[in-house]
Amino acid sequence: MTVTIAPAAAQDVAQLRQLYFDVYGHGYPVALGSDPREMRRLIADPHTHWLTARQERTGQPVGSVAVQTDPGSRIGKLVGLAVHPEQRGGGLAGRLTAAVCRDAFATGALDSVYATVRVVTPGPQQVFARNGFQALGLLPNAVEVAGCESLALFARHADGVLARRETVDAVPGALVPLLEAAGRSTGLDHGRPLAVDGPSRPAGPGAPSTAPMELVTAPGFVRRRFLELFPDPAERFFPLHVPNAVLTPPDGAFEAYADLDPVAASCSLVAVHPSPAAVAGALEPLMAAVTRAGADYVETLLPLADTAALHAFLAAGFIPSAVYPAMRRIGERFHDYVVLSRTSRQIDFRTTAVSDRLQPYLLAYLTAWTSTYLPLPEVAP
Repeated sequence: MTVTIAPAAAQDVAQLRQLYFDVYGHGYPVALGSDPREMRRLIADPHTHWLTARQERTGQPVGSVAVQTDPGSRIGKLVGLAVHPEQRGGGLAGRLTAAVCRDAFATGALDSVYATVRVVTPGPQQVFARNGFQALGLLPNAVEVAGCESLALFARHADGVLARRETVDAVPGALVPLLEAAGRSTGLDHGRPLAVDGPSRPAGPGAPSTAPMELVTAPGFVRRRFLELFPDPAERFFPLHVPNAVLTPPDGAFEAYADLDPVAASCSLVAVHPSPAAVAGALEPLMAAVTRAGADYVETLLPLADTAALHAFLAAGFIPSAVYPAMRRIGERFHDYVVLSRTSRQIDFRTTAVSDRLQPYLLAYLTAWTSTYLPLPEVAP
């Protein structure tokens, strides 16, 4: 069937909602395909490029995709890729992906575009791989769609970006399996960074905190406070995430800003004041507070070079899940970042379709998870 690909318009909202319902039922957790007000806002947003595919004969939308951009970080996120069940198998998903990426990179304003991809079937992974995206990791239990699902992280870079990456000389030992997996999957060289041990866990006054965490969910206040504490955009690097909640211990020793989404049962820790390492020893009560708020999955994004912050989250049971090469531009050089995640649900990979590109990440994740939660017992000689 002949289709035409063109930008979405405000009058398309009702039909696009129906398309997402036909694809996902009532379980779609993203406002882009479920909230009419947010959909109209995004269609009018100059930083969102939304394309639709329509049947030429009827004018009905049978496909949809968008790229949302964060101009400050020069990063885009491909979201909402959907093809009507009756149109699958004809290459429409690939055509939409190719078109929206071509438009996004043509502006010269983006260094990379990323996507979180469902892994219940191999099809979406193949679509992104054929369009120049590389698999960067696996995010177990990352979202609630029609039940709890894992996602894969994929990204595509503009020409020349990957050649200007900074190297990292030392990383926590727990990250080595992930970096080796990335090398096998993408062919990118992460060097041979020295594996360094973290600080020993203190006892006494410096021991991990058990004090209940206070959670403030007042989006307007949180955003104002966040911008007061982080006036420099370079200090609040977490592209396309805006905090709507803040967590703090009773003594106010730190403030952790989060993008909390109970509908998707997920939470992103966007930034910590005064520093990410300040939450060391207090992540257990923080996780308890987030779980009570409805998020079973928590992730954070840290520079590969920030060993202190990485050690703090690793010590609290966060697992290295993905590595995003050349994610952040500083001057004319690019810096790698790491996604660390933790889930309070039992992980079940039996329904996960893991492609060859993702297989190394699955093995790396299992290695890290086992060493964190199933340490080998010491055996006396």
